[in-house]
Amino acid sequence: MNCLEFRRHKLADPRHLPPSAAAHGAVCAPCSVFARRVDEDEARLHAALRVPVPEGLAESVLLATGSAAPRPWRVLALAATVVLSVSLGVEHWSRMPDGDPARVAIAHVLDEPESLTTTRNPDPEHFRQVLADFGGQMSVPLGQVRFVKLCPVPGGVGWHIVFETDQGLATLLLVRSRQAPDQAVQYAGDGWDALVRPGGAGYYAIVTPSERITRAVDEMIRQRVRWRT
Repeated sequence: MNCLEFRRHKLADPRHLPPSAAAHGAVCAPCSVFARRVDEDEARLHAALRVPVPEGLAESVLLATGSAAPRPWRVLALAATVVLSVSLGVEHWSRMPDGDPARVAIAHVLDEPESLTTTRNPDPEHFRQVLADFGGQMSVPLGQVRFVKLCPVPGGVGWHIVFETDQGLATLLLVRSRQAPDQAVQYAGDGWDALVRPGGAGYYAIVTPSERITRAVDEMIRQRVRWRT
């Protein structure tokens, strides 16, 4: 049982871990912290479902999604999900280490292990548009896109992207920020390596399992993407 497998089990069924996962969580400090955060989020989920939905929120969500007259329990569930997503996103990033975007990038990858094992919005044209909106013009594809998701980040939202390279999977985070670092920032920890560079509408972070892979992916991005200044 390794850390990624443990976190996959914890996210799949937080209250019922197999013995091997429970044993790993008992001796691995980072996974123990991760498990406690998941349990706290579960508790907030139950609390959110008991909170009255603000007037008009459900209708606004339904109008945005184009749904027509769904059953009342679906309205409540959908509205509660919206409220919870916002609150959890803000709370999650308030726990992130301040002033170190490379550490934040690794923490984000650790908190979303499913991004490395699932497929989400793999359309390469969608990724190209996301990159263009952020201020990056790609001359040659970086690799096969597997995962694209809009996530809460410090100060707002950013894009979480996973793609295949010759060196294996790489994570690219596009973070809109007015406080982008002036130069490259690198950090290694928890079995991951991260490199952050200013670019586009803020900064981007590359996260891979090793410094060697990170450097190779960084060189590829610098050759194939031109950032708007």
